[in-house]
Amino acid sequence: MSIPTITIDVTLDRRNAKEVLHAILHAILFHRLFGTVKPQTFEVLDVTVPGVADPEMEQLINDKVDIFWKAIENGTSTNKRGQILVTFSEKRPKKSWFQVYVGEEDVPWEQWIINGEMRQPKSDKDFDTTLASTLSKTLHTILTYTSSERGRIAVPLITNATGISPFPFKISSKVDGVEIG
Repeated sequence: MSIPTITIDVTLDRRNAKEVLHAILHAILFHRLFGTVKPQTFEVLDVTVPGVADPEMEQLINDKVDIFWKAIENGTSTNKRGQILVTFSEKRPKKSWFQVYVGEEDVPWEQWIINGEMRQPKSDKDFDTTLASTLSKTLHTILTYTSSERGRIAVPLITNATGISPFPFKISSKVDGVEIG
């Protein structure tokens, strides 16, 4: 069974990369954390972005964006590309060969792939406008998918409604095909 995968391509510059990646991750989590979420909004390149006002989520997002940024900046290749992956899972009983319960396993039900490429802008003003447009389109993609029939069907039944998310999720990064965090 293949899980729904939503791909977002974004071209970044050094000045705004962290801020834009931070905004995209916040928007994805805002639309996919089904627990008690305290909403917040913030401005990135004159685009209003929804977010999650939770210190742990803030720290997680900051850590993952920093890991990605450092790997791109310190990478040995001239290819300044990488991915941030957000995978949502559900806990299911794990059974052995003879249907004996042996614990729980995380079974993914949705994955978001943010393909980021770092480029040097030819002119700051034009690039900021292009990046703002890309960010707006990305937010539109997130909203369109999560509110679509396909996006709603992907979500499993919520059986544990405690905390900020009833489902485990993982944010990881890849640079040059190597997972870094």
